[in-house]
Amino acid sequence: MWTCSWFLFSRLPRPLLIASVLALAACATIDAQTTAYVGVEHPAPTLASEVQIMRVAPTRPFVRIGEILIDASVDPAPPITQVEEKLREQAATLGADAVVVVYDQIQPVAAYVSGPLWNRDINTIQGRKLKGIAIKYQ
Repeated sequence: MWTCSWFLFSRLPRPLLIASVLALAACATIDAQTTAYVGVEHPAPTLASEVQIMRVAPTRPFVRIGEILIDASVDPAPPITQVEEKLREQAATLGADAVVVVYDQIQPVAAYVSGPLWNRDINTIQGRKLKGIAIKYQ
């Protein structure tokens, strides 16, 4: 299979191949990781469109049912609406009514070294890290 697909790519005109590689590398990305808490009730999934995104905990009683970690690219950055939609979708799979964002920062996520051995540069890659606590109202 690998040989076959490499054969197909090698048959593409060089400018088209370079353009497709650059287009794939320039895409904004959003990755999510969801963790349900142990020892709490696991409600049925909810509708993503009904999940609220909050910056402070609500005043009405609630139970924490899990957490969502979002990793998003910065250059290029996805629209904030896509980040919020991903957060809502992940919270809905846990059965949450709302998500309280407790951490949202741009920070170094990787580094690479370039240049000759005697004069190297260390360059960092920035990424957006977001953590939300999924809650269910009582």
